Amino acid sequence: MPLLTRLIPSPVVVDIRPGALDDLADVLADERIAQSGRLAVAVSGGSGARLRERIAPSLPGATWYEVGGGTLDDAIRLAGEMKSGHYDAVVGLGGGKIIDCAKFAAARVGLPLVAVPTNLAHDGLCSPVATLDNDAGRGSYGVPNPIAVVIDLDVIREAPARFVRAGIGDAVSNINAVKDWELSNRVNGEKIDGLAAAMARQAGEAVLRHPGGIGDNDFLQVLAEALVLSGISMSISGDSRPSSGSCHEINHAFDLLFPKRAAAHGEQCGLGAAFAMYLRGAHEEAVHTARVLHRHGLPVLPEEIGFTVDEFVRVVEFAPETRPGRYTILEHLDLKTNQIKDIYADYVKAIGS
Repeated sequence: MPLLTRLIPSPVVVDIRPGALDDLADVLADERIAQSGRLAVAVSGGSGARLRERIAPSLPGATWYEVGGGTLDDAIRLAGEMKSGHYDAVVGLGGGKIIDCAKFAAARVGLPLVAVPTNLAHDGLCSPVATLDNDAGRGSYGVPNPIAVVIDLDVIREAPARFVRAGIGDAVSNINAVKDWELSNRVNGEKIDGLAAAMARQAGEAVLRHPGGIGDNDFLQVLAEALVLSGISMSISGDSRPSSGSCHEINHAFDLLFPKRAAAHGEQCGLGAAFAMYLRGAHEEAVHTARVLHRHGLPVLPEEIGFTVDEFVRVVEFAPETRPGRYTILEHLDLKTNQIKDIYADYVKAIGS
């Protein structure tokens, strides 16, 4: 008998609403994730630590671990500290670095991870990847999906606006990433997972088309859901392909070439997506994407994040080297320095008109 359905790796719980954090203990108990209440809670010294006082009384069986940063060493150290405990699950409470550390540590000790982000800076909050700084720069490590994602929109509203805006850029870049995937399918025959592509694309479109902004709960709900769906789409496809194309290659190039000056992940991905859309000849879509990003206060030109035109040209030229084996519009066009300069000049005119 043929297999008519498939299992989709996804969280057991996705709770996105105002006040969700206050019900964290009840949600974990009701869903049998942590009935005993024995939790290892990883927090940052910033937003996570501030929330500890608020939720600690509802988690009397929890052990709290403060994580210093977002490095591989931090994650390994956290895993070592948790080994002696008999926990039901690990909770990552804080920004992206803390959640990635908690993901890696939970996987290392064989425990499920509950992601409780305090901002919406990127789609890593529900992805099967932990991005951690290491001696070589930065690495991506495969980990299980979080078993639960709890996003309190009241907490998100208190996050620095820049970190929430960055998530917009990361979500919108899905549209360009899927187009890169389709290009590779046409040129190289790379297989596309239609469900993963549809999920990632619609997540990006929902954010791109929404008329609201980061001050609106309705918009924050859509953005949070889009980032969760992006993470699930990566689990379905088995890699980052649905949400990572030329836009992310440009982002990685910024990080590698200018590690001390690089902007937020989502800011660079949004800028990269708008320019990559222009490269592929989708000029109207590129202009629309740039205008939406600009409306949300995101950069659409490298000068807006402190880079010169020549530096950006160098980034675009270097970008294909960041993901060997991945085929995007950058590899397809194989542009030289002067060609990138000319197209960039046209892009600036187009988005400014």
